[in-house]
Amino acid sequence: MRPQELFAIHSRRTFLRDCAGGIGTIALAHLMALEGRAAKGPHFKPRAKNVIFLFMEGAPSQMDLFDPKPELRRWHGKPLPASLTKDLKLAFIKPTATVLGGMYEFRKHGECGMELSELLPGLGAVADDVCLVRSMFSEAFNHHPGQLFLFTGSMVGGRPTMGAWLNYGLGSESQNLPGFVVLASGVGTSAGSDNWSSGFLPSTYAGTVFRSKGDPILYLSNPKGVSRDQQRQRLDLLRELNEEHLEKTGDAEIASRIHSYELAYRMQMSAPELLDFSGESRQTLDLYGIERKESKAFGTNCLLARRLVERGVRFVMLMHASWDHHSGIVKGLKSKCAETDQPAAALIKDLKQRGLLDETLVVWGGEFGRTPMSEIRRPDDPESIGRDHHPNGYSMWLAGGGVKGGQVIGRTDELALNVVEDKVHVHDLQATILNCLGMNHTRLTYRHLGRDFRLTDLGGEVVRKMLA
Repeated sequence: MRPQELFAIHSRRTFLRDCAGGIGTIALAHLMALEGRAAKGPHFKPRAKNVIFLFMEGAPSQMDLFDPKPELRRWHGKPLPASLTKDLKLAFIKPTATVLGGMYEFRKHGECGMELSELLPGLGAVADDVCLVRSMFSEAFNHHPGQLFLFTGSMVGGRPTMGAWLNYGLGSESQNLPGFVVLASGVGTSAGSDNWSSGFLPSTYAGTVFRSKGDPILYLSNPKGVSRDQQRQRLDLLRELNEEHLEKTGDAEIASRIHSYELAYRMQMSAPELLDFSGESRQTLDLYGIERKESKAFGTNCLLARRLVERGVRFVMLMHASWDHHSGIVKGLKSKCAETDQPAAALIKDLKQRGLLDETLVVWGGEFGRTPMSEIRRPDDPESIGRDHHPNGYSMWLAGGGVKGGQVIGRTDELALNVVEDKVHVHDLQATILNCLGMNHTRLTYRHLGRDFRLTDLGGEVVRKMLA
């Protein structure tokens, strides 16, 4: 039979209709997966169910906050030997730039004796719950590729981010909220929406950006004069049309569209309640610093993050800009810590007292660190001094979710130039986060363009020292 005769007998629609148990069933299974009803699960028993990632966009200065380096004060104002700086990746300064000694005092905290900057009293109060990693390193030394690398495992755009991977692999326990929610404070991010993209995964796995006041999502409320019954009738009609188109084409993005419309309808009832803090005690609001001007925005988002994981949201990303202190680092660090230290510590305390910390992994950090050498953009202004980008050795911390608290992992050299003990690559961090949620990072894959992709690309080892 000639192809023309076959096409005359079987349209695409009748072909799909007649393939009972075939393509139509596959599309249905995919749609069910998008709605969280398909069989999904971890590869082994998970330590955590949810992740709250406190992303400090711009790269905090590790030697001023987490990694005390007394030797830097001896070198303050002097250039380092060329033998130590010749291989550094530097974005703006030259290797001959003079050293900027540590600006703040460090104190020991908790039973573990963790040394932290005087700018972080809140974190110090929960030091025994924190795993501080002082030996992070990355190949990326500029913001956009650095953020992509942290969240997608690649410096090339178009890949799924960590939250998308987790929702693809595990599904969401929330029927009325997205599985991946983004909360932003501060001004701007370098990689923007690339940090919460679904990449080549179906778009339903992408992060949904919530606002901290008014409607959590723009246009969530119905227009004036449109009742909920009318909205339901319109959605039913849209669903019928989309399902007919899905049957014709098999396009997974149509299934994503159906899922998005249905989720938005359910969110119209649940999302406004999420922002209603009237049921929270005054003690809780004060704990997060919501009444303080400096910490109100980030504190509100930290409280929202706790409420989101309570409601089954798998991955919550809090993006707080901007820690990119090429200049004005003295005032800048004080300001950023005043905004974030109390709320971040409050999140750990609140999760712990509610019995949620053991099943919620909290991660804090930026895309890389800062140089021990100074950057001076305005020589006539001493307060303009800052630090350049530094991926060779920086700090992040984790708490809860199967992580062993009260410990410090890794060490950098006395000048904070390179890691000298227990190096933790970005892929290792990603592999460890997935492991806490019961996922083998080498098995969490998605076939695209003829090959299997994964969050950790071709590398990554679970850091066993981090785990409880």
